[in-house]
Amino acid sequence: MIRVVNIITDSNIGGAGLVLINFMRNTDRAAFSHCVVLPEDSMLAPRLRELGIELYEIAGIAERSFSPRATGAFLRAFKELRPDVVHTHASLSARMAARLYGKCGTVHTRHCAFDVRRALTAFPLRQILGFMNNSLSDVIVAVSPAARDNLTAIGTSPTKIVTMMNGVEPVRTLTDVEKAEVRQRYAVSGDGLCCAVVARLEPYKGHEYVLEAAALLRDLPIWFVIAGTGSSADELKEKSRALGLKNCVFTGFVTEIWEIENIMDIQINASYGTEASSLSLLEGMSLGKPAVVSDFGGNPYVISHGENGLVVPGRNAGALAGAIRELSLDPGKYAYMSRRAREIYDVEFTAEIPVRKVEQIYRGLAGSTAR
Repeated sequence: MIRVVNIITDSNIGGAGLVLINFMRNTDRAAFSHCVVLPEDSMLAPRLRELGIELYEIAGIAERSFSPRATGAFLRAFKELRPDVVHTHASLSARMAARLYGKCGTVHTRHCAFDVRRALTAFPLRQILGFMNNSLSDVIVAVSPAARDNLTAIGTSPTKIVTMMNGVEPVRTLTDVEKAEVRQRYAVSGDGLCCAVVARLEPYKGHEYVLEAAALLRDLPIWFVIAGTGSSADELKEKSRALGLKNCVFTGFVTEIWEIENIMDIQINASYGTEASSLSLLEGMSLGKPAVVSDFGGNPYVISHGENGLVVPGRNAGALAGAIRELSLDPGKYAYMSRRAREIYDVEFTAEIPVRKVEQIYRGLAGSTAR
């Protein structure tokens, strides 16, 4: 049996944490023994315990990519846990500790994609970052071509990178009665079309353009549901009031996000600062929900324009509103994209697809580092 230790330093449940949960839910327990090293009191811990996953909690590592203390703590953990493979999620300290341990293969997953600052692509930072990535990992998993391009821009060797889109389990479809109850709970009244944004309320997620698009669509019976929390929450609510929007609902933090995904007719992703492979877009596709997305990062690799949704220029409320109007007024086009969303999900984005690929990487590394 291959012993794999995953390292994640998130104290909350973000995209990387959800990817890890999906992986653990679908991994081959007969072939792999898994342990997850994470911060004390991480919100991920209860979810992973429910799956029967062994945990190793370390104090003082939350939200830190590097510290000498964390490197030492990870090294002590590896000596105790004796992994064949260490799989890191953003932690530089863990990658360094794995190399110091020296008895395991090392996988690193790049979960994000963003506009790379020019300074990072030029001497000397490109050489430094490239050296770190190339020397501290045997394999780097990029969760979209956009994430891969970020890595190569900062000097990472393409031979180190495996591009692998995320996958998710299909979302349970609610009955019409259940959907009506959810709409009532979130004050989405009437039979109007429902558009939803499922993303952290941060500036780079583009919510301000969604609100401006909502204002341009006042003539249509369309609701806009903004699901999530973040630093921009108060500012966005004030903008909604200033625009006089009566068709916009802020849900705050939602645990049962699949309920929102069930009542939406169109999913919106207006990111312009960081986006790799949105799990919410994939979950929406499993329900046959078309999307309107910005052309940033990994969005165009998930949503094929004219097939399972529409891709528009980022930071452009008019283009966003035009695409939503197009889908809302053309039932035939909507039906086609809804069908294609589910078909594309079934072929490209199920949870098992990336899990089997990652397991194959583990097997290769464990075989080359066998003790």
